[in-house]
Amino acid sequence: MKKILKASLILLAITGIAAGCSKGDAKESKEEQKTVKLGVIGADTDVWDDVQSRLKDEGIKLEYVKFSDYNQPNGALADGSIDLNAFQHQFFLDNYNKEHKTDLVSIGNTVNAPMGIYSDKVKDLKELKEGAEIAIPNDVTNGGRALLLLQTAGIIKIDPSKGQAPTVSDITENKKKVKVTELDAAQTARALQDVDISVINSGVAVDSGFNPHKDAIFEEPVDEKSKPYVNIIVARKEDENNKVYQKIVDAYQTEETKKVIEKTSKETSFPAWETFGRK
Repeated sequence: MKKILKASLILLAITGIAAGCSKGDAKESKEEQKTVKLGVIGADTDVWDDVQSRLKDEGIKLEYVKFSDYNQPNGALADGSIDLNAFQHQFFLDNYNKEHKTDLVSIGNTVNAPMGIYSDKVKDLKELKEGAEIAIPNDVTNGGRALLLLQTAGIIKIDPSKGQAPTVSDITENKKKVKVTELDAAQTARALQDVDISVINSGVAVDSGFNPHKDAIFEEPVDEKSKPYVNIIVARKEDENNKVYQKIVDAYQTEETKKVIEKTSKETSFPAWETFGRK
């Protein structure tokens, strides 16, 4: 009996140790699962859903935090409410950092999405009448980009000394005496029924049901001047080399993501990492 009791105690001890290890392993596995809060604009997360499918094996889960306008995601990132955001181009970020004295940084290029001019009133810019009303985004970077696009389209001329951030007051020639109305970028598509033409960011246009290649009456050229307008994944400076975030960049910059970008954007956005590098 003593031998049987001793054997039973040993068996119980071994079972307890194994159970403890099992619980420890499960706990460790759970701790390794990392949830990353990603700030985005709009409802479309198809591209990021595809990226998420490749992050599962890395123990990384993306939690989308959706914002309604361009003024919110950087503030949320700076105050720690989110971990990353992906909605803006480099020029927008540079201007935000300057105005708000923040130190947010790009950790990866995503897409290049040309801006376009749209209209419910005219099919060609040659049809634009004197005194026509034009809607453009009201933030410094997208507004300046829109004005430069209107200059490229031959509607106005801009003071060249203002570089990439001109304002309405920097228009030096306006032969058709057009009226430029500044709106939140997310409202430029909705304004089409009220204005003659509207300058709309590609993402906003696609979210509004447009095919930029087919529906824009004039589209921004893609060339070496496009670099400041490449969309990026952004983090706080102290997280620039965060290994988890770098894995997210790796999962994004793949051939699989490229295919989803082409499909969801209707071939109007391009994989920027192939042209301009990782970041």
